Parts: sequence; structure tokens; C-alpha cells
Amino acid sequence: MIELTDEFKKKVLAALAEARERYDGSDAGFAKKYGINKSVYSEIKKGKVDKKINPGKWLELGRSLGVSLNERKWNMARTDVYTMIEEDVVFCKEFSKSMMFVDECAIGKTYSARYLSRTLKNCFYIDATQCRQERSLIRAIAKAVGGELDGTLEEVKESAKYILNILPRPIVIIDEAGALSYSSLLLLHEFWNGTQDCCGWYLMGSDGLRTKLQKGKGTSRKQSYKELFSRFSSKYNHIVPDEPGERELFFRNLIGTVLSVNIKDKHKINKIVNQCLATDSQEAETGLRRAETLLILNEK
Repeated sequence: MIELTDEFKKKVLAALAEARERYDGSDAGFAKKYGINKSVYSEIKKGKVDKKINPGKWLELGRSLGVSLNERKWNMARTDVYTMIEEDVVFCKEFSKSMMFVDECAIGKTYSARYLSRTLKNCFYIDATQCRQERSLIRAIAKAVGGELDGTLEEVKESAKYILNILPRPIVIIDEAGALSYSSLLLLHEFWNGTQDCCGWYLMGSDGLRTKLQKGKGTSRKQSYKELFSRFSSKYNHIVPDEPGERELFFRNLIGTVLSVNIKDKHKINKIVNQCLATDSQEAETGLRRAETLLILNEK
């Protein structure tokens, strides 16, 4: 059994306190976001944590708040990918707009989105691979924003919309949006309409999202996809170049930037970057995942 140290618990509590400062809803709503009983959260705020949270819940909170049991920490690097996503998200948040970012895997999209959700006020992250169908997506959005989870699906949905309409400048980031079913994409259309001018929306994905929307516009569902597409600026933002030379330079800079804040021996950076890019083009596309593996191997 994993032993949860007092140090880990302190880090989780500190992260929970920071998360509370970034959420402008009620204590009850905040407790719902993290699946904590309202009265238990009230005790935790007073520093009374003994036997209030079971080990499984400590681990769940740690994962949600980005607190790891491992000593090794992956530091955030301000890459071109992160900068572009940050600029998009901040714009959508400030002006209650919607955009889409569709690009290749393993360039740091998910890491950037999760990081922003833990640093910006009223910024909510949804992993669509965990809630592909309409029912689960409704509950995922409601939980993320601190809405009611009891009652009918319609009541849960309306609760989430209400919160997104009253919070100051909220934004919802839907990651891996290509995993969503057709009915779930229509649900986003409904949420957009129900929170217009009050909430920002940001869809992220890889080729799967682009393919789904493009194919959808050529089917009997054409009008529904067209309307959804128009609400998300009618275009896909992306950053990875198509031209081979520019592409290699992009990955070289991306991997080098991330390694520079995560490696002790800076002399190894070029070696690891070259190892990442010395393979065939398909493997080079694994980008930061391969870089992290090579970093661990080179630090042994």
C-alpha cells in the first residue's frame, strides 16, 4: 500500500487553498468541484484534516491539483505551443469568445491546458476522452464548474449553465474534443448558446477533431456541424509547420526549450534533441513524450 506522507498531504492542502482563490463560486460549489462533502471542506479550511479524508481521496485530489507523489517534477516551459494556447485562452476568457486549436500529438497541448486551468481564475479543464457521451459530458462540465450533480440531467445541465453565466469571465477548455460523440458536440452547441457573451469556450484536439468536423459538414448533419463550427471562429488554429525543414526546426526548438528547464546537465540537451529527431519522421512526431523518456534515461 502506498504510504501518504504528511508532506504530500500538506502540498495537497496548499494546492487546494490556491485553487479556492482561483474559483469565484461559493464554498459549496468549490467542494462539489473536488467531490468533497461541504461540511468536511468546512473543517478542512479550519485546518482539521485528521481522518476527514481517506487515502484514495488524497490521491484523487493530488492528481486533480497537479501534486505528485514522485519527487521528480516536470517543470513548465514557456514554449511556442504554450504561448499560443495561453494567448488564445486568455482572449476567449476576457471577451467570452470561442476558438479551436487542432494540431499534432505530443507537442504539449494537454500540459498547457491543464497548467492554465490551475493558474487562471475560473478556468475549467475537461478531458473529453473521459466523457465521450452526452450524459457523462453534462456531468463532467457540471462537476468542473461546481454545479449540482443531483437531480435529472436537465437540472444538472441548467445548474452548470447558471454558474457559467454568473461567474466573472469563466472559460471551459475541452481537450481531446475529437473523442466526443455527435450528440455531445451538439451539447457544446447548446452550452455555447446558453452562455453566450458570458463564458469562453476552447476546443482542443488533433487530426481526429478536424476529420470529424469536416466529415460532418458533408453528411445529413451538415447544418448542425456548420453552426457549431461557426461558433468556434470557423477555423482551426495550429502551430506545427508543414514544410519539412521548418518542421524539424520547430521540434528542435520545442524539445530544447522544455529540456532546458527540466535537466540538470545542460550539456546533454543537444544530445537528447538529436536522439529525438534522428529517427524516422513518424517517431519524431512523438515529440515531448519521447523527450521525457530520453531525459529520464540520460539522468540515470
